[in-house]
Amino acid sequence: MGPHARPAHGTKTHRWWQVMCLTGVDYFSTLGYQPGIAALAAGTLAPLATIVLVALTLFGALPVYRYVARKSPNGEGSIAMLEHLLPRWGGKIFVLVLLGFAATDFLITMTLSAADATAHFVENPLIPDSFGGHRILITLILLGLLAGVFLRGFTEAITIAVGLVAVYLSLNLVVVVDGLWHIATASHVIVDWRHAMVTEHGSPWMMIAIALIVFPKLALGLSGFETGVAVMPQINGSPEDTPDYPRARIAGARRLLTTSALIMSGFLIASSLICTILIPERDFLPGGPANGRALAYLAHEYLGSAFGTIYDLSTILILWFAGASAMAGLLNLVPRYLPRYGMAPDWARATRPLVVVFAVIGAVVTLYFRASVDAQGAAYATGVLVLMTSASIAVSLSVRKRGMLARTIAYVVVAAIFLYTTIANVFERPEGVQVAAFFIVAILVVSFASRINRAFELRSSSITFDETAQQIIDEAVAGGEVQIVTHDPDVRSLYEYHDKELAQRAESHIPTADRIVFLEVNVIDSSEFSSDLRVHGRIHEGGYRILWVDSAAVPNSIAALLLAIRDQTGVIPNVYFEWNEGNPIANLLKFLFIGEGEVAPVTREVLRRAEPDLALRPHVHVG
Repeated sequence: MGPHARPAHGTKTHRWWQVMCLTGVDYFSTLGYQPGIAALAAGTLAPLATIVLVALTLFGALPVYRYVARKSPNGEGSIAMLEHLLPRWGGKIFVLVLLGFAATDFLITMTLSAADATAHFVENPLIPDSFGGHRILITLILLGLLAGVFLRGFTEAITIAVGLVAVYLSLNLVVVVDGLWHIATASHVIVDWRHAMVTEHGSPWMMIAIALIVFPKLALGLSGFETGVAVMPQINGSPEDTPDYPRARIAGARRLLTTSALIMSGFLIASSLICTILIPERDFLPGGPANGRALAYLAHEYLGSAFGTIYDLSTILILWFAGASAMAGLLNLVPRYLPRYGMAPDWARATRPLVVVFAVIGAVVTLYFRASVDAQGAAYATGVLVLMTSASIAVSLSVRKRGMLARTIAYVVVAAIFLYTTIANVFERPEGVQVAAFFIVAILVVSFASRINRAFELRSSSITFDETAQQIIDEAVAGGEVQIVTHDPDVRSLYEYHDKELAQRAESHIPTADRIVFLEVNVIDSSEFSSDLRVHGRIHEGGYRILWVDSAAVPNSIAALLLAIRDQTGVIPNVYFEWNEGNPIANLLKFLFIGEGEVAPVTREVLRRAEPDLALRPHVHVG
């Protein structure tokens, strides 16, 4: 079921802090460009805007995703919480749209991070200028290397992530401490900064208001939470954990989320402060030496070229591997939803084919955006914010359902803030929604094409018979022939079954000596692709034998039941239908989306595909 299915006995899992490093390569790597984004967006108010972002992180995103971790402990994320709010096809389409935004977030994380790693590489003073003309090629190579790591396995990916995160955070700590030391020993820079803020914005209230207005532009600093819950199945559990409530794994995931949020919050505030105070404003502008690499600029400026080059190398490596958490998220979400919906082939449950598919899509995205970091930033922020908004809404609805008024109000406020941030980001950079719309349309088209292509499969994961159903089948086999008449019941009266038997015997020439077994299939939710069939038996007061079953599609369930009877008894059954009235194209569409419609020919087609040997295939009669 893929690497992120519920871990079976013997499946390799890891300590929570190791898995934190896998998600942290994305989350922590934003330090490479976040201080510069804050400086460009807010100017001298960048530290205040960053404090607003950190407050939203600690008091908004963190509580939301800690709740998601408890409610969705097997890696489905917040999407699973919303899936149950809308029934049938509405819920499926809603999930597909959210998966489109998730694909935008995760795929753009891979391509943007690789492009940013390339930018840091070619802009290093020690790298020849000729490499600057090969950004696309270098980015494609980095994406290929990332895919190669995942083709080896998750243990290798986590091992690399732990090393990269440890080195990167250590180097950033050195840069931050050194920057704070320079500020502390040159007190005039604080005075100059405060004077600049007062000159530009006047009163403290105006500063706070502007910081609140511009902080949505810093939204990239919120990445990492959705992947944090997506990789939960990789966290060690406990022998006492149950599949539905793995308490130890949930506790580990919460420690992961809290620890990473606290670490990142401290670094965001400190890095924004030192970069705003120590770096001239003009150097943040496009083409400037600090644009997109503010901390690297300080590393070179204050700690020397040797340390700066080591810092650049660490930044390049963690930015390259930042796509690992995104790849992990994709490898979790796709097998959990699309194959279950019948909207992807079964090989989509496997890891390695999906790695290749996502690597190819990443290469196409890189070529389309020409490995430009700025061109992909809007789509990345849009994907992150929509997922966080949907998560906060899901948590609000869940808490409200439990009757917790105070918490409901708190989460609604958080959801409103995320909604405002998302809308502000969309108006600021609408191209992000355009990219997300492309991914949504692509997922919808591919998903429904796959669903139609797989519509004629048996679509039953298991078939069991209750005691009465087994008795009915055994009695029919004892008579020599299994004659099954499909029946769409009305009032289930004695006269209804009597008339149906007379009509079928006359139309299909069923011998009088052969006992008829009626089969009734009830469609519960046609949007589901496959289901476990539990066949029930009922003996009517008139002596009529009736089998009935709940399923997602009538023809597929009939075919699966016929094959199950054949395999169990060794007798090839006969099944009898009446022709459907109405337009055959309309009936076929009813089958695809409602699970009914053109039952007889579709049943025969399902049987033809499932059993190529004509001599072993159940017989279909239509009258």
